[in-house]
Amino acid sequence: MSGGDRPEQPEQPGTPGPRPGTGLEQVGAQLRALADARDRLEGLLDAVLAISRELDLSAVLQRIVTTAMDLVGARYGALGVLHESGEHLKEFITAGLSEAERADLAGVAFPHGRGVLGHLIHHPEPLRLGDIPSHPASVGFPPGHPHMRTLLGVAISVRGEIYGDLYLSERHDGRPFDRDDEDIVVALAGAAGIAIENARLFAQVRDSAEAFQRLLLPTLPDLRPFTAAAVYRPAAEPNRLGGDWYDAIVLPDNTVGVMIGDVGGHDLHAAAAMARTHSMLRALLYDRRTPPSGVLTQLDRTLQATTDIPVTTACLARIEPAESGWLLRWSTAGHFPPLLIGPDAETEYLYAEPGLPLGVNTGEQRPDHTRPLPAGSLLLFFTDGLVEHPARTLDEGLAALADLAAAHASRPLREFVRVLADHHPSDGHDDMAVLALRVPLDPPPPPPRPSDAASAAAEEDR
Repeated sequence: MSGGDRPEQPEQPGTPGPRPGTGLEQVGAQLRALADARDRLEGLLDAVLAISRELDLSAVLQRIVTTAMDLVGARYGALGVLHESGEHLKEFITAGLSEAERADLAGVAFPHGRGVLGHLIHHPEPLRLGDIPSHPASVGFPPGHPHMRTLLGVAISVRGEIYGDLYLSERHDGRPFDRDDEDIVVALAGAAGIAIENARLFAQVRDSAEAFQRLLLPTLPDLRPFTAAAVYRPAAEPNRLGGDWYDAIVLPDNTVGVMIGDVGGHDLHAAAAMARTHSMLRALLYDRRTPPSGVLTQLDRTLQATTDIPVTTACLARIEPAESGWLLRWSTAGHFPPLLIGPDAETEYLYAEPGLPLGVNTGEQRPDHTRPLPAGSLLLFFTDGLVEHPARTLDEGLAALADLAAAHASRPLREFVRVLADHHPSDGHDDMAVLALRVPLDPPPPPPRPSDAASAAAEEDR
């Protein structure tokens, strides 16, 4: 027998052989583990995409908490945002608490970073606890706090600085958090830091855009004997630049000019077009003594000849003294009609031939309209962002605005326009401009007699 040959050893009686199915069970367990890992990875990718789609910071923070809870099957979740000093929490976002649990915690201040939470602030490594009260840093829970035994805590960093800590407690299956839970939440925290930074950058751009937009809008001058107030609200989505504007000025003939308009679009181009259109209309209105229709016609021709602007709607009005009181003379370029609220709170939209929007056809005749204004009445000019809603018809939006205006017409005008902007019947996804003007109770002074006017002119020549 060669040295490499080894005789087969006979089975010893009583020696157990391999159990049937053991290999298959191991393979099945490995396949299940791979499937679980695949499902978790897919869940993580879906979670990262969901978080990255949010642009509002508060929505991002809430989504981070609920997503982390879903990934590891946690009943409770929270995110503590660190104060700029780095010593305590300035904000605490929670999820998973029932209404009864929230009621039990009513009046209890949110955690500021004592106990185990404070340990996480000063030691931002991932922390897994099977029994919170047994941790040396634990100081217990406040009265009414739900019982929590297990904890998984992970820090969230933004640009290399700790932004806050993500806390998860109590898996639904009753088991403590394991290393797989920790790994997936750490991965989520990395994506969360990027989403938070994106939301903060978006907020900075949005706020800068809103500030820029407001700089383009005027401060209403003293319009006595009229009183006026206006408000502008930027679009909620997708950004805050828009093309709505308003204005009111006292004209050289002592009448009051009012204008409101809306340039199509929500970007820098729309804002720039709005600025050009508004300033040009203001100059034309101040310089010319033609009716509003003539001013709009000249504006349309000038814009077509000198610049490229999107389709624009506008309403231009003059409020003039008349023998029996005040007279409204107006013309529109495809814009909403003014809303007249009488002294008895009756409302009426001043429907008339609207005319074509600016930038469509400069050869089309524009009509003028007139309407006496009752003493003490209120005129409301607005853009479509105040009334348009995809879930209701335009007539329903206009009716809702008329009801809202009538209910609050007795308020001071600044309060009045804010109430309309705060409780608008629209969906809030478009910018809105609102201008209200109250007609004085006293009639206008009589126009000067020709002899008086001649004397005044002679006095100026001296």
